[in-house]
Order: sequence, then C-alpha cells, then structure tokens
Amino acid sequence: MRHLLVIVLLWITVSPVLRAICDYDNWFTNRTLRLDLTLSGDSVNQHISLDELLSQKGWAGRRRHLDSLCLMGNGQIYVRDSASQKLIYCTSFSSLFQEWQNTPEALRRSKSFENSFYVPFPRHAVTITVQLRDSWQRVTSSTTFDVSPTDILIRNLDAATHYPYREVLKSGPVDSCVDIAFVAEGYRADQMETFYRDVDRVCRQLFTHEPFRRMKRRFNVYAVAAPSHDEGTSEPVKGIWKSTVLGSSFDTFYSDRYLTTLHVKRLYDALTGVPCDAIIVLVNSDKYGGGGIYNLYMLSSAHHKWSLPVCVHEFGHSFAGLADEYDYGDGSSEYYHQGVEPWEPNITTLADFKSKWSNMLLPGTPIPTPKSDCKETQYTRVGVFEGAGYMCKGVYRPAQECRMKVNDVPAFCPVCQRAIERMIRYYTE
Repeated sequence: MRHLLVIVLLWITVSPVLRAICDYDNWFTNRTLRLDLTLSGDSVNQHISLDELLSQKGWAGRRRHLDSLCLMGNGQIYVRDSASQKLIYCTSFSSLFQEWQNTPEALRRSKSFENSFYVPFPRHAVTITVQLRDSWQRVTSSTTFDVSPTDILIRNLDAATHYPYREVLKSGPVDSCVDIAFVAEGYRADQMETFYRDVDRVCRQLFTHEPFRRMKRRFNVYAVAAPSHDEGTSEPVKGIWKSTVLGSSFDTFYSDRYLTTLHVKRLYDALTGVPCDAIIVLVNSDKYGGGGIYNLYMLSSAHHKWSLPVCVHEFGHSFAGLADEYDYGDGSSEYYHQGVEPWEPNITTLADFKSKWSNMLLPGTPIPTPKSDCKETQYTRVGVFEGAGYMCKGVYRPAQECRMKVNDVPAFCPVCQRAIERMIRYYTE
C-alpha cells in the first residue's frame, strides 16, 4: 500500500510535465517547419506575405506550455489545428521592418523585409496566423494560411549542404535547453580559428552575468563556421561594400553604428541542421556597433574594445525582449504612448505598473524615483526612474543604471535579471 501511495504521489508530481510532452507528440513531429515571410509597406501600411515553407530534421524549441506567450512582442504567430481550431502553438517576435516604419524614409517610400521563423512541424493540417501590431499595440496587419504536412511544395532541407559547426557548450538535450547558435560573418575560411576564439570570449563574458551564470547548465552553445569571401562587413558611409555570407552592413536606417543584415533567409540557410533557439551573429570587424531584435537575431562586431558588453546588451534585446533604458535627451522619439503599457518587461509608462516590477519596490519608494550619488546601489536599487525607451519623459526604467542603459555597468539590474530568468525557464521548464 505504501508503494502504491508513493507511485500515486509521483504521478501527481510529474504528470503535468508528461501531459505537456504528450500534447507535443499528439500535435507535432520531431521536425521543424520554417516560415519564410515578407513584411512590407510604409509608415502607415503593413503587409505580410508568405514566401516559402521549408522543413528540416529535429525540433530544438520548447515542448511545454505551447499555447502561451512569455512576451507579446510586436508580432505574433498562432498555429491552430485545422479541424478543431484548437490553438496548439504560438510564438512572438519583433522585426526590423517595424523599426523601419518609424524612420523618415518610411514616410516617402515602401520597402520589403525578409523574415524567417521556426514552428514545430505538424502531424495534421494546421492553420497559421501571423499578425503585426503597431506602437499602440493594435493589430494592423494579419494573414492566415493553411499548411498540410503532406504538401509536396514544402522544401525538404534534410539533404541540403550544411556548414560545419562546433559544440562550444553542451549541457543537455536540445529540447530541454536554450540552444544558442553563433554564426560567423565576415570571416574568411582561413579565419575560422579566430571565429571560434571570439565565440569563446563572448560566451565567457555572457556567463559572467546573472542569471546566465547560475543557469549556465540550461544552455547549449554552437559555433557555425560559415565562411565569407571578404573579411569584415560593409560600411556604406565610407563606400565600402563587402561580399560576405550574410551581407551584413553598418549604417542601417542611416544610423552609423546600427549593424544588421537584411538577408534573413541567408542567415537561416546557414543555420540548417543546427539546433537553434537564439541567434548571435559575430561580425569580423573592429568598428563599434551591433543590433538585436527580439526572437529574430542579434549582431555585434567582434573586435572593438566594447564588443563584449555590446554582445551582452544586444542579447538582452534578442533573447529576453528587453528594451533600451536610455533616452535621446532631445524629446525626438515618441515611440511609446501614455496610457499604453509597453510589452517589454523592463520599461513602463505606469499605465499598468502592477504588471511590471511594482512588487519589487521597497515600501515608501517614491515614483518617480530620484537619482542617487551612491555608485554601489545605482544598478542594484529598484525604483522608477524617468527616461527610457529613447524618451526622456513619460517612460520609466527600473534602475538608475543597468546593462541595458550603458556599456560600463557590470550587471543587469534586478528587474532585467528576473525577466531573463523567466525567459530561460519558459524555454526549459
């Protein structure tokens, strides 16, 4: 009887996890469906077009709480069973296109941007909805399409040529760890040992920051040796154009330090066969710069003196959806709106502060919180400091200083650490 009681208690304890795994196996196979999409429009209009469907072996993403979002993001993907319309998977993202919509160029022309996303490969016919939201968090564009797992036009990548990759850190199975894939950009074939050393340097830096340090055993890390014809990256302001595997470039949106690639399909082609939840592109350049987009990718130059802290900062954007906590000081940005609570976990307009870090404030903390001259507490004391999200008024950050604000701060603030930990647990529990 005692043994039976133990078995029953064990079943009660583990059955939610088992049921979650069974739910995945009921709806999906151990394969990945890649969605290649084109987002296009101008400052007002948004359009979503399906470009191609592709499939590949394995699924490295989460297998639990499939129908919930950790963050809303600026766009969402919903996968529903076609027969019952049951929501069986969802994910969220942000896009370079939506950033571009807020630039002066978007006022005078239309452009299109590549985007690629992974969802688990369905066992049965599904209906997929992709939607975009504006800065008011209103749905401004949506498209829905059906996918049959037997569709002969889903391109099978199993036999595709793969770039070689190394396991830099192996902590466990791909479906129970966060899988980070580093991709080489602007490294020639004879420079791959330099790339591997750069990956090691960035990993060591990343895992000195909490909560990455104490949760390191929940991560796998891979280094993808994708060779380029030319060394470095393009710098349009200098008239320098390089032939590189991902076609990356400084001067994105005419911003000198903004380093991105518009060739997202090339990036995802380079990742074929590599377990991947998060993407870090290291660029073989000594110029200061980088960029990070939530649930898409991050890039950083590898050889500037600030490259390591930049990598950590940009990974905060791309992995955990953290917002920039600095402001431009001139009042030129109006991306966030009073009465609308940002989806990013580390900034607030106070419209719904209870959903943010109000439970982390010490009793009596004034709102707004005045700055302190004590450097030891500037990134550990939680408050409500005005100036964040590029805006000097009306948007607030949780600490006076933070890794998401300036390069020379050695740590993420407590609120950012909590947000990162939540994301790690979302992928691994």
